This record gives sequence, C-alpha cells and structure tokens, in this order.
Amino acid sequence: MEKIKIMPCLDMKDGRVVKGVHFVNLRDAGDPVENAVFYEREGADELAMLDIAATLENRKTRLEWVKNVADAISIPLTVGGGIVSLEDMELLFKTGASKISMNSAAVKNPELVKEAAKHFGSQRITVAIDARRNPHMPSGFELVVNGGTKPVGKDAVEWARRVEELGAGVILPTSMDGDGSLSGYDLAFIKAITSVVSVPVVASGGAGKLSHFYEAVVEGGASILLAASVFHFRTFRIGEVKAYLRSRGINVQL
Repeated sequence: MEKIKIMPCLDMKDGRVVKGVHFVNLRDAGDPVENAVFYEREGADELAMLDIAATLENRKTRLEWVKNVADAISIPLTVGGGIVSLEDMELLFKTGASKISMNSAAVKNPELVKEAAKHFGSQRITVAIDARRNPHMPSGFELVVNGGTKPVGKDAVEWARRVEELGAGVILPTSMDGDGSLSGYDLAFIKAITSVVSVPVVASGGAGKLSHFYEAVVEGGASILLAASVFHFRTFRIGEVKAYLRSRGINVQL
C-alpha cells in the first residue's frame, strides 16, 4: 500500500485563513504563514492553499499570499483559486507553488487540463471537484462550480474519469454536503471516484474524528487526507492523526 499523506488546507480570504461550514459562515483561523510553519513542524506531508474568493471575485490568486507561504516552508504546496490559463500556472510555479489546483476553469475549458499536463507534467496538476448530492445524476453527485454556488448539470464522477484522461495527476473531490460539518468525509463520493480513476485522490470535507481519517483510506480509497477545521482549531494535532492511523495498520508517511 502506498504511504498515506496528511494535507492541512489553508482556505484564504482577505489575507487570512478562514473556515466555514458548507462553504459559508466563515470564521477566522489565523495568519497563513504562521499556520503553514506550524503545520510543517507538526509533520504535515503537503499543504493546500485555496484562494476561495478568487473565482467569485473574478480575479487571479493573490501571488503575495503564495510567496509568503512558499518562502516559509519546504513541503509541497498546492495552490488553487482563480487559475484560468497556463500563464497563471507559470506565475504560481515561479512564485513557489509545487502544484496547482483548478476547478471552475477546468469545467469551462477541459482542454486546459490537457495543455497544463503536457506543459508542466501531470504530477503538478490537481483538479478539484466540488459536488452536491443530486439523485438525478447517474452517480448521485452533481458537479458544482464558482466556489460551490453554481450547479452545472454534469455528473461529478464522470467528470473525475474525464479529467484523469485529460492528464490530471491528482483529483481533489469535496462534497458540499460534508464540508466543515465535522461529521465525516463523504465516503460514498470518495469511493465513487477512487473506483473509476487510478491517480491519487484527496479526501476532503468533513473530518471531525480520528476514525474519519481511517475510513477515508479503508472505505473511501483516498491516499491523501485533507483537513482544515480540526487542525486550525487544534481538535487534533497532525502527529496524533498519524499515530492513530499507524496503530490501525495504515502505512503513513513518517
């Protein structure tokens, strides 16, 4: 079994880390650089940084936020929000991002995924997939864009299969029904995606107990475990999560 990685996530708005529930009701969760340094020291394997308002505000990711965080850490940094072109990606890589994550732009222009993978290498391209439950979709999950505000009438699991074909090296699905709820990852959604793709899948949205991390691996098939609230508000330390997973036989990155 491949080594499981832990990935705290910095959702960014107005220069601060924030965390909401179901993508709304945002609470302040501190300074991004302080958080990033703390998480690396705590044993995070990777870090995600998502400029959650960029697409809605029709602007690019704030490069100064990325630079400040990238300069302060040595673990891989995945950056997302407002990325719509190869030029945007180039700038982010030059600023210090290790990987980029795109969402709405990939839905609007699937060829962008293909071009990005060809240009920068699949391993640097993550496609984030936000979804909500919809019984009218074949998989039961509908793709949502624009920071979770706009359903697009496409099946989210079929979209995951498609972006892997286009060259995405990592898929980051988030169930809006679980986001920030602390009630557990949406295992059905994660499993539906890991069943149809072979690239690493990030479990995201809803971790609240140590057992949720274990379930995401064993029942969901995820290989990267992303969490925000439980780390930002210190419900759990990263070392605690890793020790728990190891005690249950999961091969985690040291």
